Amino acid sequence: MSSGQKVTLEEAMVQYQGGDETGLETLVREVSPRLKSIFRGGVPDGEVEELVQETWFQVHRSRHTWRPGEMLLPWVYSIARHVRSRSYRKRTRRAEVELDERICMPTPELSYGFEQLLSELPESQREVLILMKVEGRSLEEVAAATGSTVGSVKQKAHRAYEKLRKVLGGRV
Repeated sequence: MSSGQKVTLEEAMVQYQGGDETGLETLVREVSPRLKSIFRGGVPDGEVEELVQETWFQVHRSRHTWRPGEMLLPWVYSIARHVRSRSYRKRTRRAEVELDERICMPTPELSYGFEQLLSELPESQREVLILMKVEGRSLEEVAAATGSTVGSVKQKAHRAYEKLRKVLGGRV
Protein backbone atom coordinates (compact mmCIF):
# COMPACT_ATOMS: atom_id res chain seq x y z
CA MET A 1 0.00 0.00 0.00
CA SER A 2 1.39 3.45 -0.84
CA SER A 3 2.26 5.70 2.06
CA GLY A 4 -0.29 8.39 1.12
CA GLN A 5 -3.25 6.00 0.93
CA LYS A 6 -5.55 5.70 3.94
CA VAL A 7 -6.01 2.15 5.20
CA THR A 8 -9.53 0.97 6.08
CA LEU A 9 -10.16 -0.57 9.47
CA GLU A 10 -10.69 -3.93 7.84
CA GLU A 11 -7.35 -3.67 6.00
CA ALA A 12 -5.65 -2.68 9.24
CA MET A 13 -7.12 -5.76 10.93
CA VAL A 14 -5.84 -8.00 8.13
CA GLN A 15 -2.37 -6.45 8.65
CA TYR A 16 -2.65 -7.02 12.40
CA GLN A 17 -3.73 -10.63 11.92
CA GLY A 18 -0.67 -11.05 9.71
CA GLY A 19 1.62 -9.83 12.47
CA ASP A 20 2.09 -6.25 11.22
CA GLU A 21 2.04 -3.95 14.27
CA THR A 22 1.16 -0.90 12.13
CA GLY A 23 -2.25 -2.49 11.64
CA LEU A 24 -2.78 -2.57 15.40
CA GLU A 25 -1.57 1.02 15.75
CA THR A 26 -4.08 2.13 13.13
CA LEU A 27 -6.90 0.25 14.84
CA VAL A 28 -6.12 1.63 18.29
CA ARG A 29 -5.79 5.19 16.96
CA GLU A 30 -9.05 5.05 14.98
CA VAL A 31 -11.30 2.92 17.18
CA SER A 32 -10.29 3.85 20.76
CA PRO A 33 -12.10 7.23 20.72
CA ARG A 34 -15.27 5.44 19.63
CA LEU A 35 -14.91 2.88 22.41
CA LYS A 36 -14.39 5.66 24.97
CA SER A 37 -17.59 7.37 23.86
CA ILE A 38 -19.49 4.09 24.15
CA PHE A 39 -18.19 3.38 27.65
CA ARG A 40 -18.71 6.95 28.94
CA GLY A 41 -22.46 6.41 28.83
CA GLY A 42 -22.67 3.67 31.41
CA VAL A 43 -19.57 3.38 33.57
CA PRO A 44 -17.80 5.57 36.13
CA ASP A 45 -15.31 7.95 34.48
CA GLY A 46 -12.35 6.29 36.16
CA GLU A 47 -13.14 2.96 34.49
CA VAL A 48 -13.46 4.13 30.88
CA GLU A 49 -9.77 3.80 30.02
CA GLU A 50 -9.56 0.46 31.81
CA LEU A 51 -12.49 -0.89 29.79
CA VAL A 52 -10.96 0.34 26.53
CA GLN A 53 -7.74 -1.49 27.42
CA GLU A 54 -9.66 -4.63 28.36
CA THR A 55 -11.49 -4.45 25.03
CA TRP A 56 -8.17 -4.28 23.15
CA PHE A 57 -6.88 -7.21 25.17
CA GLN A 58 -9.97 -9.22 24.18
CA VAL A 59 -9.61 -8.12 20.55
CA HIS A 60 -6.03 -9.37 20.65
CA ARG A 61 -7.06 -12.72 22.11
CA SER A 62 -9.91 -13.13 19.61
CA ARG A 63 -8.35 -11.59 16.50
CA HIS A 64 -8.23 -14.97 14.78
CA THR A 65 -12.06 -15.18 14.88
CA TRP A 66 -12.59 -12.09 12.71
CA ARG A 67 -12.86 -12.99 9.04
CA PRO A 68 -11.70 -10.70 6.24
CA GLY A 69 -14.71 -9.46 4.31
CA GLU A 70 -16.75 -8.89 7.48
CA MET A 71 -17.23 -5.40 8.86
CA LEU A 72 -14.82 -4.82 11.71
CA LEU A 73 -16.64 -2.30 13.91
CA PRO A 74 -19.66 -4.49 14.77
CA TRP A 75 -17.22 -7.26 15.75
CA VAL A 76 -15.23 -4.89 18.01
CA TYR A 77 -18.42 -3.37 19.45
CA SER A 78 -19.67 -6.84 20.33
CA ILE A 79 -16.48 -7.47 22.28
CA ALA A 80 -16.83 -4.06 23.97
CA ARG A 81 -20.42 -4.87 24.94
CA HIS A 82 -19.29 -8.08 26.64
CA VAL A 83 -16.48 -6.24 28.44
CA ARG A 84 -18.97 -3.62 29.66
CA SER A 85 -21.41 -6.30 30.81
CA ARG A 86 -18.72 -8.12 32.81
CA SER A 87 -17.64 -4.83 34.37
CA TYR A 88 -21.21 -3.98 35.23
CA ARG A 89 -21.80 -7.36 36.85
CA LYS A 90 -18.66 -6.93 38.96
CA ARG A 91 -19.74 -3.43 40.03
CA THR A 92 -23.26 -4.51 40.94
CA ARG A 93 -21.97 -7.46 42.96
CA ARG A 94 -19.77 -5.01 44.89
CA ALA A 95 -22.72 -2.62 45.26
CA GLU A 96 -24.93 -5.45 46.54
CA VAL A 97 -22.36 -6.33 49.20
CA GLU A 98 -22.02 -2.69 50.23
CA LEU A 99 -25.80 -2.31 50.22
CA ASP A 100 -26.26 -5.47 52.29
CA GLU A 101 -23.81 -4.10 54.85
CA ARG A 102 -25.70 -0.79 55.10
CA ILE A 103 -29.21 -2.22 55.27
CA CYS A 104 -30.22 -3.33 58.70
CA MET A 105 -33.23 -5.59 58.43
CA PRO A 106 -35.26 -5.93 61.64
CA THR A 107 -35.62 -9.70 61.37
CA PRO A 108 -33.93 -12.50 59.44
CA GLU A 109 -37.34 -13.48 58.06
CA LEU A 110 -37.81 -10.05 56.47
CA SER A 111 -34.35 -10.18 54.92
CA TYR A 112 -35.06 -13.63 53.55
CA GLY A 113 -38.43 -12.45 52.27
CA PHE A 114 -36.88 -9.56 50.33
CA GLU A 115 -34.22 -11.78 48.79
CA GLN A 116 -36.82 -14.43 48.03
CA LEU A 117 -39.04 -11.84 46.39
CA LEU A 118 -36.24 -10.60 44.14
CA SER A 119 -35.24 -14.16 43.31
CA GLU A 120 -38.70 -14.65 41.79
CA LEU A 121 -37.72 -12.27 38.99
CA PRO A 122 -35.71 -13.20 35.90
CA GLU A 123 -32.15 -11.88 36.09
CA SER A 124 -32.68 -9.13 33.49
CA GLN A 125 -35.75 -7.79 35.32
CA ARG A 126 -34.04 -8.02 38.71
CA GLU A 127 -31.04 -6.14 37.32
CA VAL A 128 -33.22 -3.33 35.93
CA LEU A 129 -35.21 -3.06 39.15
CA ILE A 130 -32.10 -2.87 41.34
CA LEU A 131 -30.48 -0.26 39.11
CA MET A 132 -33.59 1.90 39.02
CA LYS A 133 -35.00 1.53 42.50
CA VAL A 134 -32.01 0.68 44.68
CA GLU A 135 -29.28 2.65 42.92
CA GLY A 136 -31.62 5.39 41.71
CA ARG A 137 -30.39 5.40 38.12
CA SER A 138 -32.36 6.97 35.27
CA LEU A 139 -33.83 4.96 32.41
CA GLU A 140 -31.04 6.19 30.13
CA GLU A 141 -28.33 5.17 32.62
CA VAL A 142 -29.88 1.72 33.07
CA ALA A 143 -30.13 1.29 29.30
CA ALA A 144 -26.46 2.21 28.87
CA ALA A 145 -25.35 -0.04 31.73
CA THR A 146 -27.24 -3.06 30.43
CA GLY A 147 -26.65 -2.51 26.74
CA SER A 148 -30.40 -2.18 26.14
CA THR A 149 -32.72 0.47 24.78
CA VAL A 150 -34.80 2.73 27.01
CA GLY A 151 -37.91 0.98 25.70
CA SER A 152 -36.51 -2.41 26.67
CA VAL A 153 -35.68 -1.14 30.17
CA LYS A 154 -39.23 0.20 30.57
CA GLN A 155 -40.65 -3.13 29.44
CA LYS A 156 -38.45 -5.13 31.85
CA ALA A 157 -39.34 -2.80 34.75
CA HIS A 158 -43.06 -3.08 33.97
CA ARG A 159 -42.88 -6.86 33.80
CA ALA A 160 -40.92 -6.95 37.08
CA TYR A 161 -43.59 -4.82 38.79
CA GLU A 162 -46.36 -7.05 37.44
CA LYS A 163 -44.60 -10.20 38.62
CA LEU A 164 -44.02 -8.70 42.08
CA ARG A 165 -47.69 -7.70 42.30
CA LYS A 166 -48.71 -11.28 41.53
CA VAL A 167 -46.24 -12.71 44.03
CA LEU A 168 -47.45 -10.31 46.74
CA GLY A 169 -51.08 -11.09 45.96
CA GLY A 170 -52.01 -7.62 44.70
CA ARG A 171 -51.01 -5.84 47.93
CA VAL A 172 -48.64 -3.51 46.07
